[in-house]
Amino acid sequence: MAIYHFSAKIISRASGSSALAAAAYRSASRLHDQRLDRHHDFSNKAGVVHSEVLLPDGAPEHLADREKLWNAVEAVELRKDAQLAREIEFAVPRELSQAEGIRLAREFVQAEFVNRGMVADLNVHWDIGADGEVKPHAHVMLALRDVECDVFGKKNRDWNATSLLEKWRERWAGHVNVRLAEFDIDARVDHRSLEAQGIDLEPQHKIGPAAARMADQGLASERLEEHHDIARANGEKLLANPAIALDAITRTQATFTTRDLAMFVHRHSEGKEQFDQVIAAVRASPDLVKLGRDGRGEERFTSRDMIETETRLERATVKLDARRGHGMDEQHRKLAFARAEMRGLVLSSEQRSAFDHVTGGRDLGVVVGYAGTGKSAMLGVAREAWESAGYQVQGLTLSGIAAENLESGSGIASRTIASIEHQWEQGRELLTDRSILVIDEAGMIGTRQMERVIAEAEKRRAKIVLVGDPEQLQAIEAGAAFRSVAERHGAIEITDIRRQREDWQRLATRQLATGRTAEALEAYAQAGTVVDSETRVEARSALVGRWDCDRIADPGASRIILTHTNQECDELNALARAAMKRSGALDADIAVETTRGERLFGAGDRVMFLRNERSLGVKNGSLGTIEQVDHARMAVRLDDGRQVAFDHKNYSDVTHGYAATIHKAQGVTVDRVHVLATPGLDRHAAYVALSRHRDAVHLHYGRDDFADQGKLARTLSRDRPKDNALDYDGAAERFASRRGVERSRILDTLAREPLAEPQRSAPAPARRRGMFDGLRLSIPEPERAPTKLRFDGLKLSVLAAAPEASATQKLERAVEGYARTVQDAGRMTSQGRTPLEVQKAALARAAAVIDALHPHGAHDLDMAFERTPGLVSEAANGRTANAIRQIQLEAEVRANPELRADRFVQAWQQLQARRGKLSGWENEEKRAGVENAMRSMAKGLEKDPALGAAVSRRGSQLFGRQWSPEWTPGSRGGGVSRALGDDARTRSVIRQLTFSIDRDRGLGIGM
Repeated sequence: MAIYHFSAKIISRASGSSALAAAAYRSASRLHDQRLDRHHDFSNKAGVVHSEVLLPDGAPEHLADREKLWNAVEAVELRKDAQLAREIEFAVPRELSQAEGIRLAREFVQAEFVNRGMVADLNVHWDIGADGEVKPHAHVMLALRDVECDVFGKKNRDWNATSLLEKWRERWAGHVNVRLAEFDIDARVDHRSLEAQGIDLEPQHKIGPAAARMADQGLASERLEEHHDIARANGEKLLANPAIALDAITRTQATFTTRDLAMFVHRHSEGKEQFDQVIAAVRASPDLVKLGRDGRGEERFTSRDMIETETRLERATVKLDARRGHGMDEQHRKLAFARAEMRGLVLSSEQRSAFDHVTGGRDLGVVVGYAGTGKSAMLGVAREAWESAGYQVQGLTLSGIAAENLESGSGIASRTIASIEHQWEQGRELLTDRSILVIDEAGMIGTRQMERVIAEAEKRRAKIVLVGDPEQLQAIEAGAAFRSVAERHGAIEITDIRRQREDWQRLATRQLATGRTAEALEAYAQAGTVVDSETRVEARSALVGRWDCDRIADPGASRIILTHTNQECDELNALARAAMKRSGALDADIAVETTRGERLFGAGDRVMFLRNERSLGVKNGSLGTIEQVDHARMAVRLDDGRQVAFDHKNYSDVTHGYAATIHKAQGVTVDRVHVLATPGLDRHAAYVALSRHRDAVHLHYGRDDFADQGKLARTLSRDRPKDNALDYDGAAERFASRRGVERSRILDTLAREPLAEPQRSAPAPARRRGMFDGLRLSIPEPERAPTKLRFDGLKLSVLAAAPEASATQKLERAVEGYARTVQDAGRMTSQGRTPLEVQKAALARAAAVIDALHPHGAHDLDMAFERTPGLVSEAANGRTANAIRQIQLEAEVRANPELRADRFVQAWQQLQARRGKLSGWENEEKRAGVENAMRSMAKGLEKDPALGAAVSRRGSQLFGRQWSPEWTPGSRGGGVSRALGDDARTRSVIRQLTFSIDRDRGLGIGM
């Protein structure tokens, strides 16, 4: 992703520097220093892709010669501690090609420095970092004196103003963002975090092996000394403004530990003394906020800015959720369904519920869907309904390829968030109250970016629809905004997987989505698609060999190779291309200079585009097949059928497209997938990689990376979700009423206090008034409309269906009435008051009506309300489709012990995580309460042996080690399992669940 860096420093004789030496090093050239009568030769230095001296109007042409320029500077400066030049260093976005990066740097230098009268020596470096990624940046050496006639005149003190430096910092960010937006590149930079400081931390040079050896031998090294000087200078800046450290750390993580802070300070300080001083300064900063301990018992911290951002996001979503500004007539929905059915698209019941949710009047819609559940298809039908009702629909995603996938899957015109934000900053394409923003793959969007978009929508009274899966790839930037919004306001879930054609594969995807990675891997292993090799090198060869066989056997199928890093992609691309060459599938090789170095291409090659380009209609991640290529030009047929052609000098951001990183694959669907597993993967990446296919996926690994399949499963099961600052320090309690705690309290109160026997009401009683004036009750009668009774400020409704109503209509009305009674009783509970007897009676009557129409319906609806609190108000307002669907799902769970086991494991893991946060003696009482709840859960399995047996089959998820159904306290596990009945399995799992609670407390029973 694009990063922001802009620093300034003075090159001075006082520090032993020479203008000629500095210029020679930055330009990778050999320059003669007349003052010292010596040569500075750095001509062997690599990575310098552009060097140029830019002169202001009126400057003599001979100063364009670098050697003459800096010798003239040295000659005019007579003091032994003279300041010779100012150096500006800034990062060039790696998303740009070399040509565009050079052009951007040159235009900025010309506009901001040269046009002010400065002589500028510009050098653009395109270094390759240790991670294989390019690290483009520019060095600009500026003369400090005005040019008068043919010589340097007086020093221009105006150029030293701090305010000018601040303007340069801001304007560089502006130049970068304009260029990124022009190319529709999904990134942006922000200078504002260090605006008050005016300078950034300087990047430290990499110390190579030679410099390290010199240090070990006690020898001096100019590069090593400069490395330490920069570290020391950065430490001084952190001492002056500790907020810089907090801002830098929370760019990619909302919370951090003491270790995270120590690692950052260690990189940006020199020596133990300065390290200790900086750590103390940061800990004493008023911007540091202590949050409490996480599940591993580590203390976590955040910054005030992060908390303020999350709070603003919360306020904006609350306002959107409360607003009802985007309703539509039913005819528009029916028309959209009719058009979809004409195309052969029939939405499932889950998709229909999601459709009803997003096309409702609420200005905030949230849809959580597993991979391959048809979210885009549902959004396509919603788009037709919205457009039929006169709304303008805009799709937004984090990346260009995701925007392309959303647009192709739903027909919603889509673009990147970065590009639309740029338009808003320019006052263009502003939202209105007729706008609907659909944000896809929302789980990958960081909190700060999400807050900016949500705030703009709230301000313009637009509607936001968030769609994603918080279990897939996590946000690159800080925070888990999508998860927090879904938890706070509720979401409609789509869990019916459609992408895979085999039932067992759909089940495996469901297991991946719910954290049961080991079970999914076992299913694929039994199918023979998990393949081990002696080494990773051999695993690559085996993977490409299988890929090649598939390609030859079924050339019409779509396929892709996935892995974790760009370096592995390059290795796999080379092997795949070699296989293509051996089979004669490629024409003669043509060498093409790309932004990633020279690549060989031929007709028939798969190619991937690495930069958004509107003129070509390609995105970062678009794939295609080369139809024609020569030294000047390339013609490609994209996978969507379009043909594009371009000159290499205009677009060189291409690479081979046989293999791609998993991050580029989120949202992709192909027939067959081949995955190379490496140690950097976690369960989020594994979920994405193993769910892209329709027909088959093969997973390859080397035993030098993973000793066996067990180690592979443990690595790919690592849960590394992003967190939020408001997840800690009582945040859950502050949002309890929005997340269902209040609803549970209502049910608990009603369960503890027996209901009074319902009173028979006379037919058609007249309206009465009294001390409860204002409360309205709707009491069902067989043949008459409900009679209204008014009481004090509360409204209860128990609705009886009219005789002529259909079964569906009766259930809809019953659900609406029950939701109203729950909502009314909830108002009493929220005020700390016990629900009235009449309210309890109304709730009982409403439950009886539902149960008569749908056995156990009231219980199932209670469970649905607890899991999705937003359903209460939604159903009470007459939108009952989602609640009825949830009743059906709860009925399925009640009938299926495997589904009940999934829910049991999820609830158990949540309690485990909650208990893990309650460390220390001060939380003993709360921890004991959680443990009692866990024991009750375990004990409750006695009443449901089928559930107990299903839970026992999930032992690895519950206990984190090899599970044996014969386990008893004191055993070591393992051995050959006998076939046990449900009762025996249940008793065994109860014993181990109970033992695990006591073991974790350190009681050591049964040992």
